[in-house]
Amino acid sequence: MVQNDAAWLDAQYNNRARVPDHAQILRRWSETSAFARERLAGRLDLAYGDQPGERLDVFPAEKAGSPVLVFIHGGYWRSLDKSDFSFVAPAFVQAGATVVVVNYALCPAVTMETIALQLTRAMAWVWRHAAEHQGDPARLAVAGHSAGGHLAAMMLSCRWREVGDDLPANLVGAAMSISGLYDLEPIRLTPFLQGDLRLTPASVRRLSPAFFPRPKAGTLYTVVGLDESDEFLRQNQLIRDQWGPTSVPVCETVPGRNHFDVVHSLAEPDGRLHELGLRLLNLH
Repeated sequence: MVQNDAAWLDAQYNNRARVPDHAQILRRWSETSAFARERLAGRLDLAYGDQPGERLDVFPAEKAGSPVLVFIHGGYWRSLDKSDFSFVAPAFVQAGATVVVVNYALCPAVTMETIALQLTRAMAWVWRHAAEHQGDPARLAVAGHSAGGHLAAMMLSCRWREVGDDLPANLVGAAMSISGLYDLEPIRLTPFLQGDLRLTPASVRRLSPAFFPRPKAGTLYTVVGLDESDEFLRQNQLIRDQWGPTSVPVCETVPGRNHFDVVHSLAEPDGRLHELGLRLLNLH
């Protein structure tokens, strides 16, 4: 039973308030990402749609036919940018993957439904253009952090043939959600988010992956920092409980990590999340 006390919900979901050095971590992301863009032969700000926010960055692998990792940033669907997360690319490119970092429009300028549809267009673009960037569209995985973890889980549930007649039914075969959100009812009730997200009971039903039918195909790994709030720990376990261990074979906590620095484990070659990402890409 989720508590609905306003102060409790703010304390559970306001990660910046929970992590005193979040500003330094965000600055590190920006600086490390700028360095990554200087190092890698990235192709930046490619359009996957007509709207200004519909852009992505591609960091190609060295060899053709490589697996593709698509990364979706977090920020509660209302902040941050793909340019803050280029730092996830170098270790995966070095391991033999093409990496794509996606942008989307932000609330409150658009609704969360619009963002989910934008991600389906982004994934369709990646599938159609992967070969132009050394990627194999049949070896496509997605990872996301926080709100991006929510969107990554949504991609496993997408009916891709309705997005495009040319698309395979199982366009996304594997996903990893880092500190993801799967039950949006407490998000709807959290005061500091309400004004920007404008969720309704109907939109909560449409956008809560925990209550979707489990995917007929595809694998989801869920991970969360052990130092995160009780609610993020609950959300991480919830999707495993709802979808079952066949669909969610990995459901882990990462010791010593909070909501922000848990992402570093994805970018570090010896990190647990990096290891899981390689497994999803069949590069382990």
